[in-house]
Amino acid sequence: MNDANSKAETNIAALSGTADSGAKPRFDMPFFNIQAIFGDLAAQGAARAKANFEQMKAASEEITEALREACSTNATRAADYGTKVIEISNLNTSSALEFLSQLADARSFADVVSLSTTHSRRTFEAASGQNRELWDLAQKVATETAEPIKKGFNRVLHRAA
Repeated sequence: MNDANSKAETNIAALSGTADSGAKPRFDMPFFNIQAIFGDLAAQGAARAKANFEQMKAASEEITEALREACSTNATRAADYGTKVIEISNLNTSSALEFLSQLADARSFADVVSLSTTHSRRTFEAASGQNRELWDLAQKVATETAEPIKKGFNRVLHRAA
């Protein structure tokens, strides 16, 4: 028997409740117990959703902790960097004032040229060293700030995979 030869059965009842042929028929929809049919699927879906929610919550907490640690490290290292800039400024100001004092004591043009040459050389050497120190501190800030974030994301991504 194929689909074309099968009869469709309908649930027809008259609106008045009788089988009177003059009354308009009404089509009733069969009652499906959705809970019985889809109950297991819904329970499984809810369990998976709850498990996924818990995983996302744990991952979010780990990322938040990593970001908190990174911000704390960044603030500490930025303060160290700022302190070093202030120290360098103090040294450079002292050096400039000392140079001006020496220029005031100069007796001849040759003394002025000699003092200027010596001061320029010292200033250049000091600036090179200071720039190296600041560069090293900046790299340390970047590395130490990124490390907790990197570790946190790696933990979360490895657990998710």
